[in-house]
Amino acid sequence: MPLTKKTENAWSSRPAFLLAAIGGAVGLGNLWRFPYIAGEYGGGAFVLVYLGFVFLLGTPLMAGELLMGRRGHRSPISSISSLIREEDASPFWNAIGWISTLVPFLGLSYYAVVAAWAIDYLSLAAGNNFNGFDAVSSANTFNTRIDQPVYQGSLHALFIAATVWVVANGINRGIERATKILMPALFAVILIIVGYGMFAGDFAGAARFLFNPDFESLTGESILVALGQALFSLGIGVGLMITYSAYMSNEYSLRTSAIFICVGDTFAALLAGFAIFPIVFASGLDPAQGAGLIFVTLPIGFGNMPAGQIIGTLFFVLLLFAAFTSAIGMLEPVVAWLEEKYPGGRKKVAVLTGCIIWIVGLGSVFSFSFMSDFQPLSLFGIERNFFGIVDFTVANVLAPINAFLIALFAGWVLRQTVIDQEFDEASSRWKSYWRLTNRYFAPVALIIIFLDLVTA
Repeated sequence: MPLTKKTENAWSSRPAFLLAAIGGAVGLGNLWRFPYIAGEYGGGAFVLVYLGFVFLLGTPLMAGELLMGRRGHRSPISSISSLIREEDASPFWNAIGWISTLVPFLGLSYYAVVAAWAIDYLSLAAGNNFNGFDAVSSANTFNTRIDQPVYQGSLHALFIAATVWVVANGINRGIERATKILMPALFAVILIIVGYGMFAGDFAGAARFLFNPDFESLTGESILVALGQALFSLGIGVGLMITYSAYMSNEYSLRTSAIFICVGDTFAALLAGFAIFPIVFASGLDPAQGAGLIFVTLPIGFGNMPAGQIIGTLFFVLLLFAAFTSAIGMLEPVVAWLEEKYPGGRKKVAVLTGCIIWIVGLGSVFSFSFMSDFQPLSLFGIERNFFGIVDFTVANVLAPINAFLIALFAGWVLRQTVIDQEFDEASSRWKSYWRLTNRYFAPVALIIIFLDLVTA
């Protein structure tokens, strides 16, 4: 039988849950990473492969995480522990709960660094500082701005403080209330920018780039990157969905919820492409600019296009909104677990967690200034600074491992009776596909991704 649901901290409605979950999934992975990855790997063919992976693998994996969270109705650590007892499984599987808490903790520490850049660039855009930018001046500006440890550390603290304030107020008065405002605003802003691109940018060129596939450009590497981006964008293995689904009603369809979240997240990624690439093409810029596409390449376009000050300001507002909704979802798993340990002390544990994350994150902030040459693992042949180590560990090691474990647990440990209870509205064909995906397809794909990432 399903475990007893906590009576406090439940989503007020299914739309509220979906908005929060989509907000947690939609982040820098959609608005920053997806466009530049698509640009690097040729556009249309890459996008089609990416979409295929989202719905063929991402949806079943997403549904599995939602199942575990709702079944446990607690923090990831406690939910997985409860499921282990229910299934009489090995304590080894507790690793899922711990990784699902560690990943968002470490992830937020460096994620907030990029969010701080977004705050900084929002002020630059609003002040019309991109006017007349070229490649050299834009690159110099970026390098100069991130090489300001006190300033960037302050913005980093501001972003984390705002995240703490929302999470400290709980599910209904904090996270739900914030996402009900932020998510409609996010999509409204991105649609305004897309509309601008239709009239002032090269919208037709962007459409051809994103949806006119050149399958000859596909390589094994690009297919692998598309698979990794699909899972990264959806937030598979990072603990967010297990946490948010703990507050779900048993009346919500897990399959339908997973589909809605995947559709919402993918829609945001595609809209990001249509917001960015018309400006890139209209300005004669190269879409394959890598990670610098947002902070180096786009400001050139904003500085040399009509109404660039307004559109640039809106764009970085959009980027900040997306980062904020994801950050809220990253902080909640840690706070939820600590709240279980210290009942009634949510505000205190949220503040304490935020302070610790900020302190840890200072290593990432300083990685772009006086700690840029500090490589703490160089003795082991790992030539990365602090930011690079945390980023690689979270995105390339812990998250794929956790997704792999979640797939195996869902596919092999959960009893068929549990699956039938939780997916009671789904057809037997879909449940069979879900089981096969978690047992075989997803683990094999994740092993391939992991081996490629750690050997790159």
